[in-house]
Amino acid sequence: MAETTNTSEPVALRLIDREFLIACAPDEREGLLDAASYLDRKMRELRANAKAPGFDRLAVLAAISVTHEYLALRKQHDGNDHNVTDAIVALRRKLEAALDAQAEPLLK
Repeated sequence: MAETTNTSEPVALRLIDREFLIACAPDEREGLLDAASYLDRKMRELRANAKAPGFDRLAVLAAISVTHEYLALRKQHDGNDHNVTDAIVALRRKLEAALDAQAEPLLK
């Protein structure tokens, strides 16, 4: 039986006044810390504007806010991809028309 190696290691994350240990692969550590830092800032921002916010409520509000930001960026990115694709198609048509125009005298 082959021995499996566990390459994940615990990372301490601080959200507001609570600490969480999350296991992750070493190459994901920096991204996880960045995500936790962003979430912590978002939760602190929401706490400053809320009346008697509990940690759970702040976590849900932050999750909704971050998800909304993500979906808006994804929609914008998808739109940009569509615009680039349209521009490439238009450019290809112009190029084909120019090549056809140059080849036409040669065919006569």
